[in-house]
Order: sequence, then C-alpha cells, then structure tokens
Amino acid sequence: MASINLIESFTEFKEAENIDRPTLMKVLEDVFKTLLRKKYGSDENFDVIVNTEKGDLEILRRRTIVADGEVEDDNAQIAYSEAIKVEPDYQVGEDLYEEVEIMDFGRRAILAAKQTLSARIGDLKKNILVKKYADKAGEIVNGEVYQVWKKEVLLLDDEGNELILPKSEQIPTDYFKKGENVRAVVKKVEMKNNAPLIILSRTHPSFLAKLLEIEVPEIFDGLIVIKKIVREPGERAKVAVESYDDRIDPVGACVGMKGSRIHGIVRELRNENIDIINYTANIQLLIQRSLTPAKISRMDMDNENKYASVYLKPDQVSLAIGKKGVNIKLACELTGYEIDVFRDEEQEQTEFDIDLEEFSDEIEEWIIDELKRIGCDTARSVLELTADELVRRSDLEEETVQEVRRILQEEFDKE
Repeated sequence: MASINLIESFTEFKEAENIDRPTLMKVLEDVFKTLLRKKYGSDENFDVIVNTEKGDLEILRRRTIVADGEVEDDNAQIAYSEAIKVEPDYQVGEDLYEEVEIMDFGRRAILAAKQTLSARIGDLKKNILVKKYADKAGEIVNGEVYQVWKKEVLLLDDEGNELILPKSEQIPTDYFKKGENVRAVVKKVEMKNNAPLIILSRTHPSFLAKLLEIEVPEIFDGLIVIKKIVREPGERAKVAVESYDDRIDPVGACVGMKGSRIHGIVRELRNENIDIINYTANIQLLIQRSLTPAKISRMDMDNENKYASVYLKPDQVSLAIGKKGVNIKLACELTGYEIDVFRDEEQEQTEFDIDLEEFSDEIEEWIIDELKRIGCDTARSVLELTADELVRRSDLEEETVQEVRRILQEEFDKE
C-alpha cells in the first residue's frame, strides 16, 4: 500500500506536538480535500485517512460499479469492464476502492499543499499560545532572559515562546543579565502583526498579590483576603488584608515569624518596603493605619468630600509624608480620601513621651524589638496597652511584660 511520510515531507509537523491529534487530522484532511476538489471537482467520494503516529496518509477513491455504457458521473461510478481490470471478482453494484497516488496531483500542487499546511499549523500554534497565556493573565510565570534591549527585555519560557517585559513594567532598580531567570506576572496578551505578543509586568499590584499568595498559605486557602494593593514600585507598597477567621491575625500571618514570609517578597521586589495593614470599614481607622509607620495624634474628617486633615507630632510629619511624598500618596490611593498632614504643636506641648531605645540599659534589646514589632516604640504606647493585651499580641511572657511596665512607669512617676 503506497503512503506518504508526512513527518519527512512536512517538517512543520515536528513542531506541532502541542496541537491535539483530532485538530491536526482535521487540518490535514482539509488540505488534501482541497487538492481533490481542484483535481476532480469534488471530494465527496474520497476518504482521507491520516495516521499521525507514523505520519502516514492514504487517499481512497470510492466508486460504484455500473454496467458498461451507464457511467454518468466519473467521480462516483466506474464501468464494469474497468473495474475487473483492478480485481476480476468484482460485480455490478459493488463499491470499488482505489488508492490515489499523492504524486498524481503533480509537483506544484503538492508544494502548494505543503505551504498551506505550514500556514495552517502556524496559525494553530499561535492560537494555542494566545489561549494558553490569556488563561494565565494575572498569574506569575518564569522566563529566561534571552535579550536585553533599552526599552524591553525578551524572555523565553520553557517551550521557547517569546515573552516581553517592557521597561515601563520593570521595577526601576531591576537589572537583568542574559540567562537569568525572571519572575513576572502576565499582564496582557494580544496579536500584533499576526504574531502573539505576551506582555509581562513586575510593577503591577497583581504581581505582589500573587507573591503573597505563594508565601502565605492562609491567602491561598482563602482564610485571608487581600482587599487592596497600592504600589510605588521599588519604593513602597501598602497591602490591606482581612481575615475570615477570628483566630488568625492577618497582618502577623502575612509577615510571618520574624518577617520570614515577607522577607523573600521584599528581596524579589528589590527591597520595596511593604506595609501590611489590617483592613477595616471604619475609614478613620483605615486612614490611621494607612499612614503607617507614622503615629497620628488626631484627625478631622469630611466624608462628603472624602477629605481628611491629619495632625501629627512634628517628628512624625516626615514619616507620614515619606520619601518623595510616596507614603501619603499611597495612603490616599488605598483609602480613596485626599489626606493633608499638619504639625500638632498643641499635642507636643501637653504630652511627654520617651523613646523605648532610651531604656536599653534596663530592658534587653530583643524585648524592645518585640515591642516595636507590635507598634510600641515609645514608653507611653506600651503603657496605654494592658498587660494582658501585650502578652496576647507579642511573644513575651507575662512576668517580662509586668517588669517592663514597672520600669517605664517609674520613669513617668519621676516627672
């Protein structure tokens, strides 16, 4: 039985592994049925049989045997005298199957078929690639740096597909070398000049969201939900999180023991400062938390115009504004309010406080660090919390907490 080895004849087949077999067979069938229509005027009485495992293809022509002189359609019928030349046992009324030799179509027709097949397989591969990455929109992918240009970086995935990381989607301090592995999120997929264009991003909030999902199992499991993320890439990010389980502290879970969970993300984002904030529907409290690390003295709200005047001690104003105004800008984006900060001179005069570092000769450094971790960096901020609350929020023993409170209170009693 004559056959044609498609794997040898059409090299594009070798690159078509990710196209499912039924689709591939349909494409081959369509290509050769087009050849049949051009040569015979119809493909109705032809069967194209494809074996994609071996690359074999057969074309069978099916005609009904009729008595001599009664042939009305050469494609559908064959005279009895012609049929018995193929096989002497044939009878009128039976079907005769003959194999059509591929070479009968002619060299030019076969070349045209090859070009059509190549184009169809190319289109299929493009569509599969577009669908694959469209389904991954918002997901993190890995790529190897293949080429670094001024305005973008070309990455290759595991299958050799091209991914583009534009300069505008890179963290300002990003620096890539050829062969380096890079993580980024799929931002969008589009067709440009009939070719798939897969755009990645390392600055989009979804990149930070996915990194948190990888590092924090509670987020992956849905116990903690990310309400909103705002970023100034490479500088600072603020993440509002909420727990659906009262037993889980969302901020503590995201940061991890001694910052174990957040440190890897900070490194990935080129030392971007990440503030994890406990989300609340109380907008006044949310504004207060969003201005972290600054401590607010008081606040005036205008909910109708979404405006807040925030008063802080003079030494806290610069913290609230942040480097290049980044902190207050992100706080505005996170809360949806326009925030202005003012020096609270009156508060400064009436309230005396002492930084915890001043007690380093009486309180061990690790205890001070633990108190700072829960937001207590002054003596008064520690004393404002009950002993039970300090024990619950920190890793300190009750005896240690009582001793710390005693030392701090004695200092105020001297005044």
